[in-house]
Amino acid sequence: MKLSEYFAYLRKIPLFSYLDDQQLAEVDRLIMERTYHRGRIIFVEGEPGEAVFFLRSGRVKISKQAEDGREQILHFIHPGEIFAEVVLFDGGPYPASAEAVEDSKIGLIKNSDMERITAANPDIALGMLKIMARRLRMAQKQINELALMDTSRRMASTLLFLAAEQGVPCEKGTAIDMSLTNQDLASMIGTSRETANRILSDMRRQKAIQVDKKQIIISDMKRLKSWL
Repeated sequence: MKLSEYFAYLRKIPLFSYLDDQQLAEVDRLIMERTYHRGRIIFVEGEPGEAVFFLRSGRVKISKQAEDGREQILHFIHPGEIFAEVVLFDGGPYPASAEAVEDSKIGLIKNSDMERITAANPDIALGMLKIMARRLRMAQKQINELALMDTSRRMASTLLFLAAEQGVPCEKGTAIDMSLTNQDLASMIGTSRETANRILSDMRRQKAIQVDKKQIIISDMKRLKSWL
């Protein structure tokens, strides 16, 4: 049997990495692939939760709409990660919206099919619970920071978190390997773009960070941590 190119890719996803060839082939047959261009909405908060998604390439933004209409970015999804897994367990609507912020290839498995897979392979369900627990901790961290930290401290905390998650060593320090706009950062810390611009400018003047070709580089980790 000739398997699709998704077969090799699935092996790289931690959730499925321990499945044998037969089990992986079954998962492979159930996946539907879709391409979303930059700016396309994948699903909207409140829509019926019908599938679990896997990001093959590109980048996806998960966000919620605040009561005042502002966007609150919860996190970014990177290749190899799954998202919208919560709907598999509670059967409810999508709790947030997903948007492709880069041209993205995405695989999805319908909930009914995913339920059969997890019933036959309990380790997958356990893996999903671990992912959900990690994201819950991240959400609690964001809530605590919004409640207890001023905007400057929230910005420093967010940059340090992104550096730990996606940072790449470079000659000038640690580059955050994501193309983030100032509006993205503002939405992540719950402030305006103007305030985010001011804080980033202050950090640059103090030589804690640099901005190079739309890439944020943490040039002095100790100095950035002092903002906390």
